[in-house]
Amino acid sequence: MPLFSKSHKNPAEIVKTLKDNLAILEKQDKKTDKASEEVSKSLQAMKEILCGTNDKEPPTEAVAQLAQELYSSGLLVTLIADLQLIDFEGKKDVTQIFNNILRRQIGTRSPTVEYISAHPHILFMLLKGYEAPQIALRCGIMLREYIRHEPLAKIILFSNQFRDFFKYVELSTFDIASDAFATFKDLLTRHKVLVADFLEQNYDTIFEDYEKLLQSENYVTKRQSLKLLGELILDRHNFAIMTKYISKPENLKLMMNLLQDKSPNIQFEAFHVFKVK
Repeated sequence: MPLFSKSHKNPAEIVKTLKDNLAILEKQDKKTDKASEEVSKSLQAMKEILCGTNDKEPPTEAVAQLAQELYSSGLLVTLIADLQLIDFEGKKDVTQIFNNILRRQIGTRSPTVEYISAHPHILFMLLKGYEAPQIALRCGIMLREYIRHEPLAKIILFSNQFRDFFKYVELSTFDIASDAFATFKDLLTRHKVLVADFLEQNYDTIFEDYEKLLQSENYVTKRQSLKLLGELILDRHNFAIMTKYISKPENLKLMMNLLQDKSPNIQFEAFHVFKVK
């Protein structure tokens, strides 16, 4: 029995159809309606291979073929670049496809983690998604899935782009700022040994930026940042960071000011940091 019947395209055909129709969408001409429909169909077909259906498990051989096609065709990059052009349901499918292919393992290997480690611009494209309101939350979901894997979290932490988070958590759109903060917090709390090393190596730069969050005009940003600071310096892996932080008089002064904030919640979080001193 062949793996794919004539009525069902094989992974290579699905990937080619999707790439061709995304190229049409990029042109934004009269053919976009038909192309949009084809993109939706291709994403559905791809999702079916990766996730299976209610009555069928995902076919291992087809999943392996599709993964290989996704890597070799560069389609993962194209899907992020064109995410704004894809309809609402399609965006959800892209998220599911990305997260599913990421979890794929061969023995102890994670091929997609290896692929993205070799193509880190994929991570930075997702991070820059916070600047585009139509795709920001989708990019956030994918980013958080990616940083569950330590090699990918490390790439973002030690990049120049990490500092963009300090801008994104202050964005005026509440949903996007909150999502960016959730990703920021995940990056700083998930991989303890990695984060301790990162904070020690980049202490001055990171805490200079972090101080601005603690003095933010935005109540939610200020409270979340203060709470996260408490978590970071109370974590035993960050003992060296805590020692350095509490030894600086300007940090003591900042906490004393926050203890007098008009919000009882800010006072409460500041007390947690202050009592370490």
